Amino acid sequence: MLKPESLKKGDKIALVSLSSGIFGEEECKERLERAITNIQNILGLEVVIMPNALIGKKEIYEHPELRAQDLMDAFKDEEIKAIWTLTGGDDTIRLLPYIDFEVIKNNPKIFIGFSDTTVNHFMMYKAGVTSFYGPAAGVEYSLINLPKEDIDTVINTLFEEKENIELKHYDTKADDPEDWSKGITIKEDKTGYEVIQGQGKVKGKLLGGCIDVFTMMMGTSIWPTKEEWKEKILFIETSDDKPEPNLVKYILYNMGVQGILNNINGILVGRPKDGKYYNEYNEVIKEVTRIFKRTDLPIISNCHFGHAWLWNMMPLGTEIEIDCDNKKLILTESPVKNKQKAKTK
Repeated sequence: MLKPESLKKGDKIALVSLSSGIFGEEECKERLERAITNIQNILGLEVVIMPNALIGKKEIYEHPELRAQDLMDAFKDEEIKAIWTLTGGDDTIRLLPYIDFEVIKNNPKIFIGFSDTTVNHFMMYKAGVTSFYGPAAGVEYSLINLPKEDIDTVINTLFEEKENIELKHYDTKADDPEDWSKGITIKEDKTGYEVIQGQGKVKGKLLGGCIDVFTMMMGTSIWPTKEEWKEKILFIETSDDKPEPNLVKYILYNMGVQGILNNINGILVGRPKDGKYYNEYNEVIKEVTRIFKRTDLPIISNCHFGHAWLWNMMPLGTEIEIDCDNKKLILTESPVKNKQKAKTK
């Protein structure tokens, strides 16, 4: 996997709308302004809004080629050092016919987003470039009370080349605010990381995202082969739709009969939205792995990534170590490379 260059203050970061065009609507104007202010003032980055990012919901929906054009142009622009999605949605898969994988491969740079953006991450993975399943610019970074954890995960992961980054459990939890102008309420979470099954330590490269979205990618050119899943750590979480546990079971059945579950080294499960179906999801995952004779497979739940706050960035294609006995997750390699080193290689 090609690693993108690390960020430094003053770098340009492009904001894109690759799924929903809601941030082009008046209703999200204040949130967009807060997101830009937070990115500039807290992270020290210069924001560039791509030409089609704010054309509105209808135009974004009707023109996937314009969304793809923004993405391709952002990769081609040498001044832009990272690309950040404003939000998710439900039809990013429609960009696929317009993606030039050679452009991504020849211009590796940081790409961040989650939810329906899972599709884009699998595009990056097919191109062989590390990408970052992390907070959306228009969601988490539009908060009036942006959590320190969501700041730290971006800085610790993207601004310096370093190994052995521990993805800590914050012993806290939160859900979407009722009023975005007032922010979120952070609550205590005594559960911590929960080991559903497994023991000892295992390593593997991260690959995954929002499991609801997997159904749109299966059978397409960006869905990895059984061999490409070998020794990976699958990370999964569920969307705002709070899918029934049976949907998760059916998707995992599919992955089982593809031979994927027999090839992976472990599963990490994000805390679901509002905590709904938390126990049911865990039981389904455990049952499916039993059916496919993988009761040895380490599974850790209640992880900090996805639709339920707070965040640990999950870099696809980067090695992670799961320590079941001590309930620890550690990125054992850097997901980015320093600029100085990039120039000498």
